[in-house]
Amino acid sequence: MEPSSPHAVAPAADEALALRLVGAHRKRVLDPVERFSEIIFGLVMVLTFTGSVSVAESGRQDVRDMLVAALGCNVAWGLVDGVMYVVTSIVERARLAAVLRGIRAAGPAGARAIVLAALPEGVAAVTDEAEADRMAARARALPESRLRAGIRGDDLRGALASGLLVVVATFPPTIPFLFVEEVGRALRLSNAVAVVSLFFAGHWLGKATGVRPWLLGLAMVVLGTVLVALTIALGG
Repeated sequence: MEPSSPHAVAPAADEALALRLVGAHRKRVLDPVERFSEIIFGLVMVLTFTGSVSVAESGRQDVRDMLVAALGCNVAWGLVDGVMYVVTSIVERARLAAVLRGIRAAGPAGARAIVLAALPEGVAAVTDEAEADRMAARARALPESRLRAGIRGDDLRGALASGLLVVVATFPPTIPFLFVEEVGRALRLSNAVAVVSLFFAGHWLGKATGVRPWLLGLAMVVLGTVLVALTIALGG
């Protein structure tokens, strides 16, 4: 019995990679990076509004106007994010379907080159020609239905989740303004809640991606603060 190659890929893995070439695998509605990116974006947008509140000049009506504006802004951006999620998903499947058509139309050497070019860089680096040929063969065997790039249920669920995360991120920093009468104290509490929320969003993102959680959490706090300061300075 011949020893297996250290880079050998089982047939099931070949098929999984072939499916990935054409976007036929079922992915999570939002991956961790997408989820926490939406939350962080929503928090930064809210901070641009709360940061514009003047402690000396703002009254309760000004605060209410600010809260309505912050919610409206994040709802609008949630809609934009949802639409772009659907568009991006369709375009990505269309691109991957074009890869499959190229594999089917090319000869053995050409199909192998297309497979290696389509694989993620780290995977391509450990994939030899025999493995690429097997993936090309399995890609050719996929049904024609894999080539459709229309809207799917996962696209709509992802769009809804994307938009909701931006909107939900509006609420934690605005809660102090709803329950604390004194504007200055409410603003300090709001900023504290926003900083803590940014830290935990970065911390959870770090755990999901393998980056040091506490370091990424601190980085999100610094980055969010800088972005808010720039946005306010530019009149945003």
